[in-house]
Amino acid sequence: MMIIAQLIIQGVLLVLTLPAGYLLLSTIAAYFFRKEESAKNRFLNLGVLISAHNEEESIARTVEGILACDYPINRFEIYVIADNCSDRTAEKARGAGALAFERHDTLNRGKGQALDWFLREHREIYRHTDAITIIDADVSPERNYLREISHSISQPTIQVVQAYNGVSNPEAGWRPALIDAAFNVFNHLRMAGSAQLSGTAVLKGNGMAFRTGVLEHYGWPCHSIVEDMEFTLQLLQDGIEVHYNPDAIIRSEMVTSAKSAESQRNRWEGGRFMLVKKMSLPLLKLFSATRDSRYLYALAELATPPLSLLVMLFALATAAALLLLKGGWLVLGASFWLILLFYVVSGQIQRHAPLSTWLYLSAAPLYILWKIPLYLGMMIQKKSTAWVRTARESSDASPKK
Repeated sequence: MMIIAQLIIQGVLLVLTLPAGYLLLSTIAAYFFRKEESAKNRFLNLGVLISAHNEEESIARTVEGILACDYPINRFEIYVIADNCSDRTAEKARGAGALAFERHDTLNRGKGQALDWFLREHREIYRHTDAITIIDADVSPERNYLREISHSISQPTIQVVQAYNGVSNPEAGWRPALIDAAFNVFNHLRMAGSAQLSGTAVLKGNGMAFRTGVLEHYGWPCHSIVEDMEFTLQLLQDGIEVHYNPDAIIRSEMVTSAKSAESQRNRWEGGRFMLVKKMSLPLLKLFSATRDSRYLYALAELATPPLSLLVMLFALATAAALLLLKGGWLVLGASFWLILLFYVVSGQIQRHAPLSTWLYLSAAPLYILWKIPLYLGMMIQKKSTAWVRTARESSDASPKK
């Protein structure tokens, strides 16, 4: 039995070298990443597309934030989809200066469905634009956001670009601060590393921008909880790269309450696990057929576990190795932690994390403990594809379906 247990632990350690090696490679590559630069920067005609579900308390603030961007006011329009709303989202959006489009389809609920409806049914509204950027209804764009989007899409080789999606309230508590730290690695370092290694990054669902012709052709073809990742893979198969511009910045408010945070993380990570199961084999088949390494990088990016889950796996494997193994196996286990430290610290350095984020990193063990029942719950709960609105810090409203 002892020998069998040792063999199992050795096998687990060897499997964990794959995500650990990918994180190390991505971290090193991210230090060499530079966004594409162009001598010319035109003011493109931009559309800002926002899909909103019961966002009356935040939509006006988001529209006003876009209007405050340092960009010619006659060069952009704001389109708000009030999707299956039971509140005054459309009215608030119009009052703030956006064009609002109300959709009522209770059988086809969801962000992806709403985007696809607008893009296919309202071509005459946005056809004059050069590019469209898609953001969420609760974000705060930095003043240069539209300039940076225009700067990227102005370049002939770029059809799709992803902005940096950060946290607007990292000082509000340990959960927002740790999510800020996670975003610094997941929404920047991994993006920069992937772009440097493979030439393409990943759509994040928020802060995406496309040449208008791309959206006219595709609409929004993916309707799952992780429709952004699905669309990335479809674009990759069609030879369209996702570029990354770390200077185009939007920030989202993160919740501090355990109940709202659990709802938020369940949707994000549950949807990702579903996509891993769905896309791993097709990506391997595409790599086998084409020998294009981008499919392997896409698989590695997709299959690498979330940071908190990876810490749990490293901890369990290391503890088992200390009990039953010796020699080089212990060195291998220790190397996982050195790589993880290098990865997390590098993300904070590269994004110039605030002091509050650095200080709250000491609360990471609490965050990991909070995530354990969340992951166990995802294993046994039925997955939902309904559009669930997460309560904001600025709102006392409960999440609504």
